[in-house]
Amino acid sequence: MSLAHTAAEYMLSDALLPDRRGPRLKGLRLELPLDRMAKFVAVGFPLMLMSLAFAQEFSSGSPISCFSPGNFSVRQAAYVDSSCWDSLVHHELEESGQYKTRSLWPHKALPYSLLALAVIMYLPALLWQYVAVPGLSSDLLFIISELDKSYNRSIRLVQHMLKTRQRSSDPHIFWDELEKARKERYFEFPLLERYLECKQRSHSLVATHLLRNSLLLLFTAVAYLYLGHFHLGIFFQEEFSCSIKSGLLVEEAHVPEFINCRLTSLSIFQIVSVSSVAIYTLLVPVIIYNLTRLCRWDKGLLSIYEMLPAFDLLSRKMLGCPINDLNVILLFLRANISELISFSWLSVLCVLKDTTSEKHNIDTVVDFMTLLAGLEPAKPKHLTHRERDESP
Repeated sequence: MSLAHTAAEYMLSDALLPDRRGPRLKGLRLELPLDRMAKFVAVGFPLMLMSLAFAQEFSSGSPISCFSPGNFSVRQAAYVDSSCWDSLVHHELEESGQYKTRSLWPHKALPYSLLALAVIMYLPALLWQYVAVPGLSSDLLFIISELDKSYNRSIRLVQHMLKTRQRSSDPHIFWDELEKARKERYFEFPLLERYLECKQRSHSLVATHLLRNSLLLLFTAVAYLYLGHFHLGIFFQEEFSCSIKSGLLVEEAHVPEFINCRLTSLSIFQIVSVSSVAIYTLLVPVIIYNLTRLCRWDKGLLSIYEMLPAFDLLSRKMLGCPINDLNVILLFLRANISELISFSWLSVLCVLKDTTSEKHNIDTVVDFMTLLAGLEPAKPKHLTHRERDESP
């Protein structure tokens, strides 16, 4: 019997989680994977296109090429290119004989508009970083620590039960004390559950998360409006008529009033416009899916931790509307599952619990580890029958 108890003690000692002290904030993921991906795409893609636009401008020289008259000097031709790029106005002759002007400034503002788009798209992430992350990090550190500690307390409790059973000469006394402790809920550690109940009534995190994704959708709609209003009308216009009667040429009688110019950077402009629409169109379903995740509970994670004493949010049907801070915290616990050492142990115990033949006697990790340690989770039948026979 002593060999069996020694083996049980070793098994329980191995089941204890290592004590992880020291700074753990560095390893926490304080952004959900989809949020991080949306941020990198929404911010990084305009910056990449901006570098492409600047690279094309520096490599090919002037972004326009004007067809100056043959009698123009080199200085006059350079002035025409510079003047037409500065004004960037197309003069179109209408049927009435008057000229209608249309500005082509989006070509000139292309790199800077992409930079402004990247800055605007970064604002929701900045909001999350300064409003939600400080409180979220402390919540996650406390909850992760308490989940692992609750598991360790359960294992230490089984160790204590095993030693008490060894020292007890009368098995009746041991089982009576054990049943009394279970009936009076001595094995439960309700601090964590009470804390999670408070988070279920809080809405600051979920409001910030909803605001972040809603702002992303709003800024995406603004980007669509900008592209549709300013880029669509000049998307295919490669040549434009430029007025050159200004500056050095204002008093030149032989100089025509208008000359044709060609936009050499039109292909880059078209690539930026089309790719921006395509990327942000693909990003919208991701943002919407990220919002819909708040409409359902992660019951898979909760069911695993139902094995801990006093963690019965599911069995007691305490989960109401999922749009609250608790649901956001559960999403981040799932994202930081590598920090939860107890999760892998409890997952294994849940699988073993489902395959054991005595499911009605196993509710928590205490019950299951009691069974693995060689103690029955309930009073043995022969002791129960003996009590009945001895009672008058």
